[in-house]
This record gives sequence, C-alpha cells and structure tokens, in this order.
Amino acid sequence: MKTGTITKIISNHYTIENEEETIVAIPRGKMRKGAIPVVGDRVKYEKVQDSYRILEILPRKNRLLRPAIANVDQALIVTSCKDPDFSIHLLDRLIFLVSLADTESIICLTKWDLVNEEERKEIDKQLQALERCGYRVVKTYPGSDDKELKDVLANKESVLCGQSGAGKSSLLNRLDPTFQLQTQEISKALGRGKHTTRFCQLHKVGGGWVADTPGFSSLDFTQMDISSLDKKIKAFQPYLGQCRFSDCAHVNEPDCAIKKAVEEGKIPQTLYEDYVTIRIGTSRKDNYK
Repeated sequence: MKTGTITKIISNHYTIENEEETIVAIPRGKMRKGAIPVVGDRVKYEKVQDSYRILEILPRKNRLLRPAIANVDQALIVTSCKDPDFSIHLLDRLIFLVSLADTESIICLTKWDLVNEEERKEIDKQLQALERCGYRVVKTYPGSDDKELKDVLANKESVLCGQSGAGKSSLLNRLDPTFQLQTQEISKALGRGKHTTRFCQLHKVGGGWVADTPGFSSLDFTQMDISSLDKKIKAFQPYLGQCRFSDCAHVNEPDCAIKKAVEEGKIPQTLYEDYVTIRIGTSRKDNYK
C-alpha cells in the first residue's frame, strides 16, 4: 500500500502523485458509497492486477466546496489592475470568502505594467491599507522575475481564485511554460474574460502545489453562514472582544471597537463597508460584469 496526493480528477479517474510515481487510479467500490476523494486529498492506494485502487482518504486539514479541493494552505486572490479593472470591493469579498474557509489570503496583483503612474498610486493606497492589517500583497507582470511569488508558493498547497480574465492561467504559464494552459483574450464586447479552466488541477510550482480553478463573475453569500465572519477577518481580529456588547455585530451597536478602529484608520473603510453590506443583507449577491 502506498500514499500519494490526488492532483487531477477527470470523470472517475484520479491522478495520484508522490516522489516515486504518477499513476491513475479509481476508488474501490465500497469507498464510492461513502466519502468522495477530491483534488488535494492524501490517499492510500494499491495496485490490483493491472489497475490501481484508492483504498482510503487520509484525514483532511480543510476542504473547500467551490472549487472542490482539500488540504489548502493558502489562497492566492488573483486581482487584475486592468482588463478587468481593479475593484477593491471584489477583492474585499474574495478575502471574506477565503476567510470563511479558514484559509490564508495572499493578494496577487496582475497586469501591474498596464496601469499608469496615477492609477498605480490609487491602487497602492488601497492595497497598503490591507497590508497594514496583515495581508500579504505580491505584484506580477510579464517580464518580472516573480521571485517573491515563488517564495510564497514554496512548500505550500495553494489555490488560485479571482475574477475571470484576471490572469490566473497566464500567471501559471509564465511561472512554468510547460503548463501550456489554455488562455484567451479578454472579451472586448463583454469587458470580462471567458472561463478557460475546465476542471480543478494541482500543478507543481516553485516547490509547492498550485490549483488553477475556473474564474467567476458572481459572488453569492446567501447560502453561507456569515454569523462568524467578523471573527474570520484578519483586519478585525485585534479588536474582537473589546466592544461593549459580547454579541456585537459591529453594525449599529454603540461603543463598537471595530467601528472605532475604522474611524481611526486602522481598518480600511471599504473593507468595513463591504462587511456591513454583507452582514445586513442589503446586497447579498453582487455581480461583476
């Protein structure tokens, strides 16, 4: 019996890799009735006659539902400066989604070379506010050495998420040209990218594993439990437990430590406003076309 990591799933065929080999296996019949393996799972497998069988899924650190992937260390939130234009509100909401999955957020800014000096200053101002709250930001563009990004990826299992057209597949192609992932030009008519990734797959990058996933243009919080969102947001965590009320929602309550931190510039105003929008449900579903 051997152990490996599932790096790709197509239909009922699971690609498993370890230091010794790469094989394709199928789950044994009893397993198909219970737990279903996903990309990122550590599994035990063995060869039975001329084929391989997955025997057991090892305990998971975490599991994301969309995309279906397990044991993620961090999420690279790939955010474009141009085509599609940078949106701090979309970035905030992606941070919230990643936080709700108990996963570390790394902000990866793409197409930095496509914006002028004035646009860079405005984007930098918003990103620096997030950096002061503990979020890491890396910038990448064609021609950059991407050393900082490779350091972030080393020895980690990372998932790439972000709006369609933000440059996720192009980024992986640049880090390792052998990927030869399919990319497409931004649709000029729609002002957004077309989905080019058809399934979730782990790729070996810089000593770590990176999952490229389909992008999206809609964020829906209506099916998610957001009651603990304030406790998941890194920017809020230094001020939790300091409000007058122990069950403070940080919206309309008096003597709220979170609101005070926003007023003092310790928490970005836009991050707080997006939190309130989601918390009170005035716009539970937002589209970014």
